[in-house]
Amino acid sequence: MLIDTDIFAQLPTLRTRRLSLRAARMSDAPAMYDYSRDPEVARHVLWEAHTSIHQTRGYIRYLLRQYRAGGPSTFVIELSEERRVIGTIGLMWVQKENGSAEIGYSLSRRYWNRGLMTEAVEAMLRFCFVTLRLNRVEAQHEVDNPASGAVMRHVGMKREGLLRQRVYNKGRFVDVELYAILRAEYEARYGLGG
Repeated sequence: MLIDTDIFAQLPTLRTRRLSLRAARMSDAPAMYDYSRDPEVARHVLWEAHTSIHQTRGYIRYLLRQYRAGGPSTFVIELSEERRVIGTIGLMWVQKENGSAEIGYSLSRRYWNRGLMTEAVEAMLRFCFVTLRLNRVEAQHEVDNPASGAVMRHVGMKREGLLRQRVYNKGRFVDVELYAILRAEYEARYGLGG
């Protein structure tokens, strides 16, 4: 299977009606820190709430190293109207040999329940299926974070099951729900052009 992963070295900007998904920049640090320090935002992700802007800058430096290395990475989610970074979305891993990947995301609490994450995930699916030519994209959420599962269902992902104590997060083993969408399902829902 031919998958174009060279694209990670020069991450493209993905645009939607309200958002731009793009590579992180050091100038994003204040906006990223603003939501990354919120314990509610960090509650269901694998990172701790940031305690200083220096920690946020360290995370951005990590992303910049990933870009330079050309590995699967993370886009920042910028609200186009405000030109403000309000979250991140990215690829946790890509398996070229299996044509599959996992996406993960986080969003500022101020922007929850506006359909913005659904919009961002749709853009990521288009990137995964149209640009990377993957066959399967999956995502998972902790069972006590049903809003994330709702996003996955809204974009056409199907629940594949409960994975008991799959993830160790914030001092405890947590159950997660696994969702996925296949290329044929994506094309039936969105068309070939995404």
